[in-house]
Amino acid sequence: MTDALMGVYNRAPLEVARGEGCRLYSTDGRSYLDCVAGIATDGLGHANPALVAALTEQARKIWHVSNIFRIPGQEALAERLTGACFADVAFFGNSGSEAIEGSLKTARRYHYANGQPERIDVIGFAGSFHGRTYAAINASGNASYLEGFGPRLPGYVQLSVDDEAGIAEAIARPTTAALIVEPVQGEGGARALSGEWLRRVRQLCSAHGVLLIYDEVQSGMGRTGKLFAHQWFDGCEPDIMAVAKALGGGFPVGVCLATREAAKGMTVGVHGSTFGGNPLAMAVGIKAFDMINDETLLAHVRAIGERLTAGLQELAERYADIVVDIRGKGLLIGIKLVPNNREMMATAREEGLLVAGGGENCIRLLPPLILSEAEADEALDRLETAFLVARRRLDDAA
Repeated sequence: MTDALMGVYNRAPLEVARGEGCRLYSTDGRSYLDCVAGIATDGLGHANPALVAALTEQARKIWHVSNIFRIPGQEALAERLTGACFADVAFFGNSGSEAIEGSLKTARRYHYANGQPERIDVIGFAGSFHGRTYAAINASGNASYLEGFGPRLPGYVQLSVDDEAGIAEAIARPTTAALIVEPVQGEGGARALSGEWLRRVRQLCSAHGVLLIYDEVQSGMGRTGKLFAHQWFDGCEPDIMAVAKALGGGFPVGVCLATREAAKGMTVGVHGSTFGGNPLAMAVGIKAFDMINDETLLAHVRAIGERLTAGLQELAERYADIVVDIRGKGLLIGIKLVPNNREMMATAREEGLLVAGGGENCIRLLPPLILSEAEADEALDRLETAFLVARRRLDDAA
């Protein structure tokens, strides 16, 4: 790999040449079943003809124009998003990290607008991942991401999702501004929170004037079989939500969604973005949204998710020396392992299957939402072959 690139990635030895549907093809001509999908981003598969057409059509008109002008695509996509969830307003950025950054600023600004500037504390959780910007890594609290970047930012508190008493106490503090949580953790190990947990936190936040932020960057846009993961449950809607990844079908798009009340402090001049909501991104985002916000596709996601989970449960029973647990929701699936997860990722890649890593020694299956039954079965077959290889290695090492 060229020395001209900053060495922040531990890249796999795979050079991607092109993609089609649920498959990637390397420069040496090998085909891989892609159950990473750009880390849950290529929700409609690679080179989706409808997205290509939307991108091409818009590219012939205009790519970028400053936000000092009205951008019709922003208004159209904002209306679609707010019409499909709790939110009233939207702010567009280019990534999940920017959506999180906007969400955190919106929460603190809300309390400032209410005459309570001392309310700055943001409650986050161990095992969370909210992005790589400075505020996002502080909200996550992962020591490996914070090391070497100076002192921790003030006003960020980390707890365990299992610490009910600690959560209640932290929400009740007069300096608490917001609580941020992923309804289904992604990088943290594909842990799905229950409706009871989400409702309890919603009720506590409402009782103490604390804003509830959902990070649905990975779990949103159909990934769990609902448009947004929290919509599986009643009575737990957030005040603010960050969405990105599959919203652009692989094109950089992020959005901070909020109720009008929560966004009351976001007035002219307090936030902005050069590229956020540009016409090119909005054209692709509108097409991707319309395709994903379709009950036929969402039902397909639920069915394929159930098929994969059932197959993985069977594998877990047969390979108890390899698999510890199956977790997640829909097509955000985690497999907690006995052998090292990075080694398993490499073994699966050797068998023509691409999987993602995750916390708690998990690998994740994050395939495109259009994964077919045959492709789901193929993924299970290739994963079993990888498990067999891992078992032989364990036996040889014993």
